[in-house]
Formats: sequence, structure tokens, C-alpha cells
Amino acid sequence: MADVSSKELYEFKKTLKELSQKRGKGTELVSVYIPHDKQISDVGKQMKDELGQSANIKSKSTRKNVQGAIEVILQRIKLYKQAPENGLVIFTGMIPKGGPGTEKMETYVLEPPEPITTYWYKCNNEFFLEPLQYIAEAKETYGLAVIDRNEATIATLKGKTTQILAHLTSGVPGKHKAGGQSQRRFDRVIDQLAHEFKKRIGDHMDEVFLPLKDDLKGVVIGGPGFTKEEFVQGEYLNYEIKDKIIATVDTSYTGEHGIREVIAKSEDILDELDVMQEKKFVQRFLKELIKDDGLASYGEKEVKNNLIMGAIDVLLLSEDLESYHKIYSCPACGAVKEFTSKTDVKEDINCPSCNEKMKEDSSELLVDYFVERAEEMNTHVEFISTETEEGMQLLRAFGGIAAILRYCVK
Repeated sequence: MADVSSKELYEFKKTLKELSQKRGKGTELVSVYIPHDKQISDVGKQMKDELGQSANIKSKSTRKNVQGAIEVILQRIKLYKQAPENGLVIFTGMIPKGGPGTEKMETYVLEPPEPITTYWYKCNNEFFLEPLQYIAEAKETYGLAVIDRNEATIATLKGKTTQILAHLTSGVPGKHKAGGQSQRRFDRVIDQLAHEFKKRIGDHMDEVFLPLKDDLKGVVIGGPGFTKEEFVQGEYLNYEIKDKIIATVDTSYTGEHGIREVIAKSEDILDELDVMQEKKFVQRFLKELIKDDGLASYGEKEVKNNLIMGAIDVLLLSEDLESYHKIYSCPACGAVKEFTSKTDVKEDINCPSCNEKMKEDSSELLVDYFVERAEEMNTHVEFISTETEEGMQLLRAFGGIAAILRYCVK
């Protein structure tokens, strides 16, 4: 999801979280996933077929609600000649607001940040979110290769998806016991052929990995024997790809089996990299903090002021930050009060100027407020989990809000 901004990704995840909490009274919440290449006219026909089938639902209220949801979907898809490039997802159904009789029809139309490839129509007491939840997972791209003297396989790993990109064979003969001068000449020929093969592997890896270099988080090289070490140590790769090699692992196999073995043996390394990335940002902040003129800022008020000034390079927000940013105004004198609260519930607040009751103008998650300001100022946002000691320190010691500055602010 390289083309998706941090704010868009955050909003997408937040929407999924809200949808996951929706429940229907019966199996009457409808989810439809429409891939880009699925004809809208075909979807319309299938929805009409489902409308007919729904007449067989025994429960009168469930039947009515399912039919109402399908009618909504039919109306919504009329707005499209074709599904968007990444597809279209529609969730609709009657959501209870309290006791019986409080149900209201809610409809959500999403264009996912990555393409959906499978058409789905599902009815349940909750929305079918698994395909979108998989998209929302952090899925960094890694380059993989398994190498020996006889063959090499090049692949990418993105999330749980492995794609084989190339399979090469060398034609290098095995050892030959000729003896004497013939043996030495033969060994030189074999070494030259092996060198040419490693060069060909490097050319293929450059060809497939260089276009991905901005998204490529690392490269892992595997294989039996010493060929992989010779390859890594030699000048076979473009420096931009060679610099991304994070590990070499021993495998028993080459080919697709070898790729699977590389993945299995690299899981801990890859998981640790995600954690290390977060730790690096927090450690960078802490190093700046102890300097006399360090480029560090923390606390809601200070970070907010620096953000508005455009002084922040990287904004660090804890994933466990759950406060709300609120704005209240006084209808009598026009005074405005901006503050942070632990709850989203409307509060009784009297005007500090005239003591009249103030009204709530807005209430949004504090994270949303900061992300919106960061987008306006072209500031990079890094969400920090509390799974590490550094992440917990950011939340407990600095209130979950900190920043690395572009320049020193006095």
C-alpha cells in the first residue's frame, strides 16, 4: 500500500474497527465484494436473484430486512458503470440502536486500498470483513532468492503471499575426475561457468527487484552450500539491492521448496524488523531529547504548536492513544473552549466568561486530529505499538504523543 497515505490507511483501519462492532438482530447484514473486472450488470442480475431467493426466509422481519438491504445495494451499484480499479465493497443492513424496534438501515461503500480479486455475497449477523482485514495488515515486501551452482529461484514475499518471479538453471557440470592438466583446465571452466551463472542471477534479481526498491524492505538469500555466500560477497548485484540484504540462511533445497524453507527460517528476522523500525524512531527521539538543542518535542500542547508551525519532521503517536479532541462554544457570548477528554460523551461545561452552558461543536479522536494536522503540514506519521519497551515508554512517560523536529524550536 505504498501509494496510500498514513492518514488514509489509518482511516481505513478505523472504519474496519467500527464495522467489526456492528451486529444485526439476525442473519440480515449483507456484504458484497465486487472486483474491478466483475461486470456491474452481472452483479445486478445476481442481486435480483438473491432478492427472489430471500422470499423463502421464514422470519418475516429478517426477510424484510434482507430484502431492504439488497434493494439498497441495487440502488448503489446503479451509480457505477464499472467497479473502481481496486474494486467496490458494500456493507448494508439494519443495525439495532437499542431494544426492539430501534433498528436503522446503515450502508457503507468502500473502495479498498488494494485490489480485491474475489466476488463475495454474504448474509450474516455481522459484516464479512476478513478480506479487508487482510489488506489492512502491514504487508511489507521482501525479496527472496535460493541459490546453488545448479539452479536459482527468485521470489517476493508480501504478507502471506509468495510470488515466484524467476527460475534459472546453470548447466554447470559436476566435478570430474580427469586428473593432471585436464582436471585443472576443467576446474577453471567450471569456475567460469559458475561465475557467469551468478552474474546471470544478479542481473535477474536487479531486473525484478529494482522497480520495487522503494517498497522492498529487505532481501534474504538462501541455499545449500557456499554458493550463496560467494554470491553475496561478490559484485553481482546493483548496490541498491545489495544494501538491502538482511540475512543469508542455509536451506536443504532450492526451487520453490527452497523459497518456502527460506520463509520459514526467516520469520523471526522479518518480525523483528517491523519492531526494530518502531524502536529506531523512539530511540532517535530519546537521543534528541537529552541534547541541549535536541530536535525533540513531546506532550499534546507542545507537539500541537510545533505541528502547526510546520516544525515537525516525524510525528510519533501511540496506537493505544484513546483520548478525544473537543471544541465547545458558548451560544451567549461566543467564547470557544478547546480541550482533550477521555470520553466521547457530551459533557456539561459552563462558559468561563459568562457561566452559560456551552454546546459541543466537534468531538474526534485525538489521533485523528493530529493525523489531519500532520497531513496538512506534510509531516510523516509513525504509529508506535506498545509491544516494545520503547513503545510503552512513549505512552506512559510522554502521553503517547512525541515528535522529531525539522529544526530547533526555542
